[in-house]
Amino acid sequence: MKFLDLTLPAPAANLACDEALLDSCDQNPDAETLRFWEPDRYFVVLGYANRAASEANLAACRAQNIPVLRRCSGGGAVLQGPGCLNYSLILSLQRHPALHTIPAANRHIMEHQRQTLQRLLAFPVSIQGVTDLSLRRSLADGGPGAPLKFSGNAQRRKRHALLFHGAFLLDFDISLIQKILPMPSRQPDYRQNRPHSQFLTNLRLSPTPIKTALRQTWSAIQPLAPPPQIPPALLEKYAGDPWNLKF
Repeated sequence: MKFLDLTLPAPAANLACDEALLDSCDQNPDAETLRFWEPDRYFVVLGYANRAASEANLAACRAQNIPVLRRCSGGGAVLQGPGCLNYSLILSLQRHPALHTIPAANRHIMEHQRQTLQRLLAFPVSIQGVTDLSLRRSLADGGPGAPLKFSGNAQRRKRHALLFHGAFLLDFDISLIQKILPMPSRQPDYRQNRPHSQFLTNLRLSPTPIKTALRQTWSAIQPLAPPPQIPPALLEKYAGDPWNLKF
């Protein structure tokens, strides 16, 4: 598998890049890739089927000049920005029989992610909901309490390839999430209606050890060079209201 550490200047271009990598692998199983990117500005990313007006505080977004974009995968709305590490795992369905259904792919990939982060943190990590990674507060912090989410994930499938991507909260301004994202219309049972400030947590790690650990887990050895060419139509799609505000 190849790896790509590439953050493009525009938020929409980073979302378009994931779909371009998926399209490439759908046509060529040798194009399996693990990508990392780290945004330098804030923007909302809606899940494919999310309604913008209910899953984001659009007035607050306009007031703070925070764009509202939409990804090609499912899941709920998230706020991206500095202190957040994103990964994108593009796998060939032809080469991985364990991924041939949505639930099976969730279980297979999330267990690999869980084990990787648990080894790195030297602290119990659990899978919650369907594709969340969480930990519990240490006894020194007054725990153990309810699970705290530090990573959310989602997938998009094509005929021959799968995009599984997610984000890790490392040193993110969680208080800003409280202002930009209302309580989601759907939430996992383990959330227990907690506000963002009581539900999310930062890992307080630099991105480097996570990148190294995930590259080892997925055997992402060879750099992808040159970087992928993103079709102009795909860039236009992710930058436009017809896609971003379609629901």
